[in-house]
Amino acid sequence: MPYKFVENLSLADVAFRASGNTIEEMFESAALATTNVMVKDPGKIELKKRRKMTVSDKSLEKLLFNFLQEIIYLKDAERLIFGKYSVRIKDRAGTYSLVCIALGEKLDMAKHELVVDVKAVTYHLFEVKKEGDKWKSQVILDI
Repeated sequence: MPYKFVENLSLADVAFRASGNTIEEMFESAALATTNVMVKDPGKIELKKRRKMTVSDKSLEKLLFNFLQEIIYLKDAERLIFGKYSVRIKDRAGTYSLVCIALGEKLDMAKHELVVDVKAVTYHLFEVKKEGDKWKSQVILDI
């Protein structure tokens, strides 16, 4: 599930592009990229706590936006960070619903080296699209 950080797309924020063979893989890649912006080594996150997240919306763009916002909210409100995401998306009569099982643990400043504090997802240059047989997204995070 690849993602890469993009230099010079936004000067004061952090940008990344995530992709996957399926829409779910792309969402999982974007979630991992968001975690990697916050935590230097997501591999140090132990998969001890399980959290179910649900999000729905009429567009895939807003669905991804809201999903990433939920990850940031859980870090801020409950001090939870995740190292693994399992996403399922269904289209029901024009409304997309996402269920994610995220595995992680409480943020521990002695264990997890924080990179930056992500405040929010932005709509600036935000996109979700299918190109050929791949799903791709571009996201800028406000730091």
